[in-house]
Amino acid sequence: MSNSLPTPAGPAGTASSRVFDHLRKDLVGGRFVAGEKLAINALKDRYQVGLSPLREALNKLAAYGLLVQENQRGFRVPKLSRDELDDIAQMRLEMEGMALERAIAKGDSLWEADLLAAAHRLKRADITLDKGEEWEHLHTQFHRTLVAPCGSVWLLRFIEQLHDQFDRYRRLGPKMPTIRQELDEQHHQLVELALQRDAKAARALMDDHIHKSYEVALKRYQEHV
Repeated sequence: MSNSLPTPAGPAGTASSRVFDHLRKDLVGGRFVAGEKLAINALKDRYQVGLSPLREALNKLAAYGLLVQENQRGFRVPKLSRDELDDIAQMRLEMEGMALERAIAKGDSLWEADLLAAAHRLKRADITLDKGEEWEHLHTQFHRTLVAPCGSVWLLRFIEQLHDQFDRYRRLGPKMPTIRQELDEQHHQLVELALQRDAKAARALMDDHIHKSYEVALKRYQEHV
């Protein structure tokens, strides 16, 4: 069984799935302003795509929660709120904690190898990259791999969606090197605890990891509003 996390995009290689992936990355990365109404013609030019696949991608993103579909008035970027951020963080605590415990119980030697490889790639990126898009991709892959063998496709889907929503807040502003260094070290510690099959300690560390990430996201949200 594959340890890869399911994604909500359409069939790989289609124009719709391509623009879905690009738009999703841009929405999560803060390239559109919260509350902004999207101009269809501008999107067609920006992503070099026709109207039909663009609308298909927009509808999928609305169903996924990264856009708001307005009756007969197109699509808008969701607004941000403290209540929503608090809710997302709480759900991450509950769902990722549960998924991590289950992954540690179910994960096999292939998962261990995948986890070590993902951690190694992320650690190298911590040193060589400026925490841009490539680092964000490797960071996402690490967290996916960590919980991949939890045994629930739906749990993984919910976690994926929560990460995207959380990152809309976390990526609002510039990096915070001091906290980032602490979070990077926790990635290494999570791997060690997972390989030791210490589910209780791993979940406690994951809770702290999410709390620290929440502090970053909250600070950026407060600066943004």
